[in-house]
Amino acid sequence: MANRRSTARDLAQIAVFAALIAALGLPGKILVGASAVPITFQTLGVMLAGAILGARKGFLAVLTFDVLTFAGLPLLAGPRGGPAPFTSSVSAGFLYGWLLGVVVIGFLTSAIMPKYPLWAGILATAAGGMVLIYAVGIPWWAMRGHFSLSYVTSLNLIFLPGDSVKVVITALVAKQVHRAYPGLIRPRASKRAVVAAPSTSVGPADLSDKLPERSGESQGTTPLG
Repeated sequence: MANRRSTARDLAQIAVFAALIAALGLPGKILVGASAVPITFQTLGVMLAGAILGARKGFLAVLTFDVLTFAGLPLLAGPRGGPAPFTSSVSAGFLYGWLLGVVVIGFLTSAIMPKYPLWAGILATAAGGMVLIYAVGIPWWAMRGHFSLSYVTSLNLIFLPGDSVKVVITALVAKQVHRAYPGLIRPRASKRAVVAAPSTSVGPADLSDKLPERSGESQGTTPLG
């Protein structure tokens, strides 16, 4: 029964954060300069999913969002949906980067639990939510757009201020959430295999050492028959 409640709770959390990512696309998208990749708030939802739910549930939340979008639901800012944003679009790499980024955020966040120091939360979120997503998105953009990596990297500089703000917001929110609801992410140390302690059970060999010696044996003589 407890397992069923845990599974239902996990599914609810995954659904809520998939819906949150979709809701953050409602304000729309912003195109700046020559950039073909829009600025949206949805990356904030990805960061929050990893920092609050952890690697596994965060990944499933983003995957649920991506699957529904790929199936045709217009959940991406714009609104956009269908296979095109994942295949022919120059921004598709960032969508795949979300899946990897949320895992890294969740993994690194579990390493700083249960205290969740703010500075460490910012670094963990930036590593997955910015560095890794850019590392996947920029090469894809360069390949699909037939541009050089240096040129596309320079275009991505416009994303840095906004994404930096998202990272800080994520860390601030995650810290408060984990303080109010501890246990959403298990500390990584607690997931390691527990080394079995030496057995305290008493076997026959041990009993022979503890039983009182028979009279005669204690003096090294043969007992009388």
